[in-house]
Amino acid sequence: EVQLVESGGGLVHPGGSLRLSCAASGFSFGSSDLSWVRQAPGEGPDWISAIASGGVVKYYDDSVRGRFAISRDNAKNTLYLQMNSLKPGDTAVYYCVEGWGHFGSRGQGAQVTVSS
Repeated sequence: EVQLVESGGGLVHPGGSLRLSCAASGFSFGSSDLSWVRQAPGEGPDWISAIASGGVVKYYDDSVRGRFAISRDNAKNTLYLQMNSLKPGDTAVYYCVEGWGHFGSRGQGAQVTVSS
């Protein structure tokens, strides 16, 4: 059974930083592409970043490119998202997703709120 558990969310002021983590189990983590998807209230899922199994090929949506950094530690079966220069528009529930895109298995999500 695929299990993905996000952590590291919270309330942060505009311009601040947060680091999300996603602990994974139940599938071949080191062989899997992984993604981050966020969903704001009343909106559909927004695929913002992805990383290939080898950790070299990465994707960023224009809305986060240059501010967010995706990484992974295959020895720890953990996916990360470093979020810098946060804006109120980044407020959403953030999910890690198995696969490249937003259609795979996802965790319960981590709430990120950017507000002054």
